[in-house]
Amino acid sequence: MRKLKLFIGALAALFIISCEGPQGPQGFDGDPGIAGEDGINILGQVVDIEGTFTLDNDYSIFYEFPQTIEVFETDVVLVYMLWDVTEDSNGESVDIWRLMPQTRILDQGLLQYNFDYTFLDVSIFLESDFDLATLQPGDTDNQVFRIAVLPAESTTGKLDTSNINSVMAHLGVTEEEVQKVTL
Repeated sequence: MRKLKLFIGALAALFIISCEGPQGPQGFDGDPGIAGEDGINILGQVVDIEGTFTLDNDYSIFYEFPQTIEVFETDVVLVYMLWDVTEDSNGESVDIWRLMPQTRILDQGLLQYNFDYTFLDVSIFLESDFDLATLQPGDTDNQVFRIAVLPAESTTGKLDTSNINSVMAHLGVTEEEVQKVTL
């Protein structure tokens, strides 16, 4: 008998719990509050610079960011060197970019293309274990570099920074949008 009462009690509890009643009144949402200021749109920037390394400029190319490019101290600045140009199967030119620093082994010794930056500028310079005055014009004249500014807020997750195409896709920048500057 005791088991029967326990069974009927459990059945009644299950029946009462599973019932639904009528819908209650709608709740109060509260005041919408004061609208805040619009946030800023954080976008990366990409610019190509062309310059020549000479004794007069101490074998360095200096690029100061213009006011149109806003760089914060927490941003990441990457520099790529136009290493070569090849053709695709349609005969179209394809640029080959290399992330700097880059080292070349020459007859005279080791030559390194290197850079440093602040949130105000980028300095691209040559380092070597020989006299830079012995360099051929192909190593110094009309060198093209691509500078990519990655906002700190956009560098979450994995990004292949060695691939300029991945970086540009991540920033949403097309080849046509890259500003060209000759120094």
